[in-house]
Formats: sequence, structure tokens, C-alpha cells
Amino acid sequence: MPTSNKRSDEKAKEATEVARHKAAVARVERAIHGDTPKVTTPEVLGEGELWWHNHYKWLKNQGYLLRARYAPEWIPSWKASKKKWYKCEDGQVPRRSSVLDATRVADGAFVTLKIVQKSIHPHEVDIGQYFSSEPVASDPANHCVPIYQVLQLPDDKDSVLLVMPLLRTYSDPRFDTVGEVVECLRQLFEGLHFMHMHHVAHRDCMRLNVMMDASSLFIDPYHPYQPRLKRDFSGYARHYTRTQRPPKYFLIDFGISRRYDASEHNPLEDPIWGGDKTVPEFQMSNQPRNPFPTDVYYIGSLIRGEFLRTQVGLEFLEPLIADMVQDDPNKRPTMDDVVSRFDAIRKGLSSWKLRSRVVDKKEDAISGFFRGAGHWARRAKFIVGGVPAVPV
Repeated sequence: MPTSNKRSDEKAKEATEVARHKAAVARVERAIHGDTPKVTTPEVLGEGELWWHNHYKWLKNQGYLLRARYAPEWIPSWKASKKKWYKCEDGQVPRRSSVLDATRVADGAFVTLKIVQKSIHPHEVDIGQYFSSEPVASDPANHCVPIYQVLQLPDDKDSVLLVMPLLRTYSDPRFDTVGEVVECLRQLFEGLHFMHMHHVAHRDCMRLNVMMDASSLFIDPYHPYQPRLKRDFSGYARHYTRTQRPPKYFLIDFGISRRYDASEHNPLEDPIWGGDKTVPEFQMSNQPRNPFPTDVYYIGSLIRGEFLRTQVGLEFLEPLIADMVQDDPNKRPTMDDVVSRFDAIRKGLSSWKLRSRVVDKKEDAISGFFRGAGHWARRAKFIVGGVPAVPV
């Protein structure tokens, strides 16, 4: 490639990365200050980041170490090197000002820290701690994100900091087999069913609130904001398939969740809009509704949008999902019914079907060829090695 073209490509790439950085900073600013954000340069912390910078020493005293970017003595690493800032670990900006990753000093574990205002979300801490307390916490059907610790902020009596495991979006890396999808859905159904059995309605079961613990899946620790890269930005983070190292999936964010007394068989709540804006019963009326059938819709809508509409080979799920997303909430199955029906569907799938590849509907022929070749190589190896078709 001619030198001039190479330089042009580098400039274009840098301009793209700068634009992404500015957009990320703008999102943080809007979250705190409304719709008139101030755009900063990479070496200047955004308004949302300054809170973490100001609490760095306090958090360290509590046993949690933030990344170098938030240390009081931080000097951008790219200043003393030839690297571009967007290729440096400390050039990465968080997507939400209220959530940040950290390292637990005691054992080196990576954790997530989340600021919760009790006056805005008065039930989040109680519900989270309930599912994180014994004997509920040890139940294998419990897929509520565990809360390790609740820290009262020293300068804000209305806010606390939740310490949770570092989780990853449930769909990255991509699913390889139908069996991997089936196991993911089994855990999601089991988890929501578990919440309902404990008289808790989630009320916001959309895709951003489904995550996974990928610690066993990844060979290298990954960076929380560039999850395909190693934590130190030294290369791509290597990982196994879900068939080899099955992850555990979690439901997160109980900010609008509610827990009811066992005697309340038909609790009613005013409609509250979560991430999924398609709930049929909320479209035409503000009438109070039972949130449990709405939960069934949410999880069904998630699967319809994230799997049935985007992937080939999952048609066996369509009748169940169609029932879960019916317009009339009274006609939807309960989570008891969903778990029972899904178990029957799962048992009816052959090993050949479970080992088959999950194909993206938008996949082109070239990508399909290479992904298919890799899939068949793994498939043969797993069959010979006796690896189960459904991750266990």
C-alpha cells in the first residue's frame, strides 16, 4: 500500500475513534447534566468520571481499586509513548456514569460497582440482598445477580454503592450451537421462574438486563469496555466455546422490581415503561396491571427479537414464544407453564439438532463458509471426546 494511502487510512481511523470517544463522553454528560453535554479530550476526565476520580482513595480504603485512569496521579499513558490514545487501556471511557469496574484488593477478583439512589429506586437494594442471602443465594435456580457488598457513600446519605461480579453481555461471543442457545434460554426461564416463585416481579426483562459470568469462558481477562481485547490491551482475549466452558446467565437491575407478600395473588401496579416499549397492555391504557404476566411478555419478546427474528434453526421455539407474547395478558402462560413446556421441547430435540450451528439470517456466504468450517471441526472433536451437546 502506498505511504500516502496508509497515512490517510490511519487518519480516518483516528478520526473515527475520536468521534466515538466524544459520543461516549456526551452520553455520560447527558446522563448527569441533561441534553447540553460538554465534549472533552481523551486526556481530560468527563463529568461522570470525576465522581469516581474523587472517590478513588475512599474506594481503595474499602478494598476496591479502580483502573489507572481514575487514580489521583494519573498521567495518560500515550503521552510517553508512540501509541494512539484509543489503543491504550486508560483511554477507554465508561458507557454509564453510575457503573464502573474495579478490582477487589483481597483476591484480585474483577467486580462491578453501581451507584444506587435509594430515593429513586427504594427497592433495588432490598431485593438484591434478599436473593444474595442464604438459603436463597445457594439455590442453583437463582439467576439474580449476586450482591457482594453494599457500601454507604460517605458524602451522600441517599446513595449506596453495590458491589457485584463483573458480568458480560449474554450474546458475546456469539452462540455456536443450538444446544448453547437452549441452555441459555433454560437458565433465563429458570431464573425468572425462581423470582416469581419468591413473589418478585422483575418488570424490565429486556436484553440489557440479561448478562453472563464469562470468567470460565475466557482464557484471558477481558477489558470491560473493549470486551474483545485483553484487559491490558495487549491483544485479543482468547476464549472457549460455551459448549466447552458453560457460563452462568444472570438477570440484573432490580431498580423497578417489586416483591409482594405471598398472600397477594393478583398484585396490581401502574404501568411503568422499562427498556422494552412494546408491552401490549401498556399501549392503550394506564390501568393498573398484574406485573407477572408482563414479565412473561418481556422475556418472550426478548427471545423473539434476539433469537427468532435474527437466527435460523430455532423455529421449534415459535409456538411457545407466540403464546408468551399474546396481546391479552390473561392468555399468556405462567412461568410455571413456560418452564414445563420448554423442558418438554428441550427433551424432544435430537443430539444432531442440538449440535447444529446457529446461523445469523444476515450472514453472507463467505462468513458462513469459514464459520461453518470451524463449527464442523469443533463438532467432530466434541463428538469424539464425548462432550455433551447441551452444555452442563
